[in-house]
Amino acid sequence: MKIAMIGSGYVGLVSGVCFADFGHNVTCVDKDPGRIESLLRGEIPIFEPGLEELVAKNVRQQRLSFSTDLPAAVAEADAVFIAVGTPSRRGDGHADLSYIYAAARDIAKALKGFTVVVTKSTVPVGAGDEVERIITEARPDAEFAVASNPEFLREGAAIDDFKRPDRIVVGTTDPRAREVMSEVYRPLNLNQPPLYFVERRTAELIKYAANAFLATKVTFINEIADLCEKVGADVQDVARGIGMDNRIGSKFLHAGPGFGGSCFPKDTLAIVKTAQDYDAPLRIVEAVVAVNDQRKRGMAKKVIAACGGSVRGKTVALLGLAFKLNTDDMRDAPSISIVTALQDAGAKVRAYDPKAMDQARAIMPHVTLCEDPYHCAEGAEALVIVTEWDEFRALDLPRIKKLLAAPNLIDLRNVYRPADVRRHGFAYVSIGRA
Repeated sequence: MKIAMIGSGYVGLVSGVCFADFGHNVTCVDKDPGRIESLLRGEIPIFEPGLEELVAKNVRQQRLSFSTDLPAAVAEADAVFIAVGTPSRRGDGHADLSYIYAAARDIAKALKGFTVVVTKSTVPVGAGDEVERIITEARPDAEFAVASNPEFLREGAAIDDFKRPDRIVVGTTDPRAREVMSEVYRPLNLNQPPLYFVERRTAELIKYAANAFLATKVTFINEIADLCEKVGADVQDVARGIGMDNRIGSKFLHAGPGFGGSCFPKDTLAIVKTAQDYDAPLRIVEAVVAVNDQRKRGMAKKVIAACGGSVRGKTVALLGLAFKLNTDDMRDAPSISIVTALQDAGAKVRAYDPKAMDQARAIMPHVTLCEDPYHCAEGAEALVIVTEWDEFRALDLPRIKKLLAAPNLIDLRNVYRPADVRRHGFAYVSIGRA
C-alpha cells in the first residue's frame, strides 16, 4: 500500500519507517525543509535505538522517502496519517490542535480517489469530527473517511512497540476504512496483533485514558515512597509486593523524581481540561498532575538537605538530563525543575547525559556540560543520579569519591543498593528507603 505520513517528528518518523519495513511504500512529509534535507542525508533528528539503521535500510530498498511536497504524497496515498504535534496550548492547558487542522486543510486539497485520513497524533475526543468537517467543507466531492489510530510507543523502545504491539486501536465505523486499515496492519498478522476496531471517539479517549492511568501508577508509587521514608520501609520491596498481584501488575511502579516526556504531562493535562469542558471532572487525574509537578520541584530540596541545608556557592553534579533512559527527549524532564531550583538556591550546576547534551545546550545555558560522569563529578559537593542510564549503574565509586569535594550521592532512581554505596564511604540518599 501507499502511505503518506504527515509530520516527520518522533511519532511520524518511527511509524513511517516501521510501515516501510512492513513492505509498504511510505513518504514522510514535513513542512520543515531543514528536517527533510537532514533526513535525505541520513541524519536522524532524534535518538531512538535502532531507528537510524532501519531508516537507512528502507531508504536503500526504496520503500521509504522524505519530502516537503504534501500534495504529491497525498494524491498517491491509500492512507494518509496525520502525525503532527499537539502540544499543550499556552494559557489553558488544552491540546493545541492548530497543526492537526492545518494538515487537514492541506490534505483536503490533494485528495484523489478514496483515501483514509488517519489521526495518529494524540488528539482530544471530537478532534476527528472536526478533521472530517474541515475536509468535507473544503472538498465536498472528495471520497474519504477519517479514522483514529492512536500510538502507544514508549520512547527508547518505540520500534519494538510498533512491531510487537499489545493492541492496535482503530476508531472507525466505515467499512472501506476498516478494510484499508486491516491491510495496512496485515503484515503483523503472523504475530496475531489484537486489531481492535471501535468508534472514533472511543479510540481518541482510549489513548488519553491509558496515559492517565499509567501516570497515576507512577504518581501513586512516588507518594508511597515518601511514606516509606517516614516509616522506615523500602519502596522497592513494597512495589514488588503489590506488583505480584495480577490485578495491579509490576510495570510503572518504579519510584523516582516524577514523570516527564512528550506524553504524560501534556496528555494528563489535556484529559483534565476535556473532562472539565464536559462537566465530568477527573479529580484523581487532577491530583496526579499537581502531585507530579510538586514532586519534580521537591527533588531539589532532597539534594539541598543532603548538602547540609544549603547549596549557596556550592557545585552540584547531575548525571542524566533526559526524562528517561534511551532517549534524548528533555520535554518536561525532572532535570529541568531540579536544575532551576538548585540555581535559584545559589548552586552552580554541572551535568552530563549520554544522549541529551545537544538538547541541554539550548534549554540549560547556565549549566556546565561535561564530557563524562567523572568529569562531571570533579569538585562537586554532591552527585545526583537523575536518569537511570546503564552507564551510571556501575560507576567506579572509589574514583567518584576522590573527585567529589564531599562524598554525597543522591540517587533519585534507586540504581544502587544502600549498603554497597555506604561501604565506599558515601553519604547516600535514595528514594523511598530509610
